[in-house]
Amino acid sequence: MKLASIDVGLKRIGVAICLASNIVTPQNAILRKNRDQAARDVNTFLKEWEIEKLIVGFPSSSEDTQNRIKHFVGLLKLEIPFEFQEENMSSIEAEEMMKGEIKYKRDGRVDSLAAKIILERYLKNNNLK
Repeated sequence: MKLASIDVGLKRIGVAICLASNIVTPQNAILRKNRDQAARDVNTFLKEWEIEKLIVGFPSSSEDTQNRIKHFVGLLKLEIPFEFQEENMSSIEAEEMMKGEIKYKRDGRVDSLAAKIILERYLKNNNLK
């Protein structure tokens, strides 16, 4: 099954995919100008890669952020199944992994690395890895 994960942020949406063999690869982040444009870009991405299931990073701590992410997922009007996956500390873990490689450059690499971590957690939690 072809899986993708997203880490929804206010400025960027990190994206990662798993097409086969449980190898998760971060992709270029989607830059977010507004919700509708970001939703269109995510839908285009999912169609281009023929993704069969979407995993969405979901924080357990902030109800406001949870509501914002649920609203964004609703804008996607998905034709494939999706699941929420706990994302706590994934961005911090991604930043730690990138230390030394980037300096204050916010091009989306950290966001997509966070999406990769989220998808790897999903695979591990569901015994798919």
